[in-house]
Amino acid sequence: MSVDIKLHKNDLPDGLDLGNTIAVDGEFMGLDLKRDPLCLLQISSGNSDAHIVQLNRKNYDAPNLKKILSDENVTKIFHFGRADIAHIKFYLKIDTNNILDTKIASKLARSYSDNHSLKTLIKEFINIDISKQFQSSDFGGDLTPAQLKYCANDVLYLHKIHDELKKILVRENRITLYEDCLKFIKTRVNLDIAMFKEDIWSH
Repeated sequence: MSVDIKLHKNDLPDGLDLGNTIAVDGEFMGLDLKRDPLCLLQISSGNSDAHIVQLNRKNYDAPNLKKILSDENVTKIFHFGRADIAHIKFYLKIDTNNILDTKIASKLARSYSDNHSLKTLIKEFINIDISKQFQSSDFGGDLTPAQLKYCANDVLYLHKIHDELKKILVRENRITLYEDCLKFIKTRVNLDIAMFKEDIWSH
């Protein structure tokens, strides 16, 4: 498969049409929300493309990116969106609207497995074995071609994976449960930002 990977500095270019359903993923300097800044956001329209935005971490001035993420009419597919959406809210100061999530979908649909990683889902539904070698690399500076390819892989297949998971959710009568879980994502993100990491539903 030929993949069109484009690196953009600071923001998406003016006039870019990505359609009404996009896959989104972020890269951070680590997993501590308030210590480890958001470095990159990558987006795919689902047509073998990846637009990787290297953000200006001095001001996070990215009006085109913010507009598409907050647009209620554009669906965003994440894999474990909780972390990405929290970083987007904390650093870009916006709410991400109209969210789907392949990790939540997988946990509800694929009760036959205890592995819900993106690598596993790509292998099962796309039959491609991707490398996660650069998952823990430094995304804060200049990016290598290998890092760009890694970033692209995180969004290239999400449309197809979500379509396949949705079929299982419908078949197993779990689609309403999935939709209800999606409604809670913003609240879970707000709890993360407020530093409530534990399960507040536990005894």
